[in-house]
Amino acid sequence: MRVKYNDLSDKERMETLDALYTAAGTLKGRDAAKEFLKDLLTPSERLMLGRRILVARALLSQMTHDDIVGKYKVGKDTIQKISKWLDDQLPGYEKVIADMEKEMEKRQAGKDTVKDIHENPLGYLKKRYPMHFLLFPGSKAK
Repeated sequence: MRVKYNDLSDKERMETLDALYTAAGTLKGRDAAKEFLKDLLTPSERLMLGRRILVARALLSQMTHDDIVGKYKVGKDTIQKISKWLDDQLPGYEKVIADMEKEMEKRQAGKDTVKDIHENPLGYLKKRYPMHFLLFPGSKAK
């Protein structure tokens, strides 16, 4: 049976949301969050939430509404709603997106390292182990 938000008392709403926030707050790491959300939400709900985050990220990076519609295939009403949430100074989106940007930068840095390993393995080792000359006295550090 579906329960509507307004059909619950303030106490019931608070208790229900507290359970959700507490459960989400106990998660440690991306893998735990991924498992939790896969168990909690349907695939379409996960996609819907993910797209909202992408739209908020695009809005914060000053992407135009028309470009967002074209890239993410979302309606202008959705963009307006998310834009309003951002304008109303709700810090949740902005904080998550700022943290997400840092994580994406870390991942990109990791990809660059993998690229360096494949393109120049000796250079990568020299960078990774600058004191390598102690192990191999015949080699010279550059």
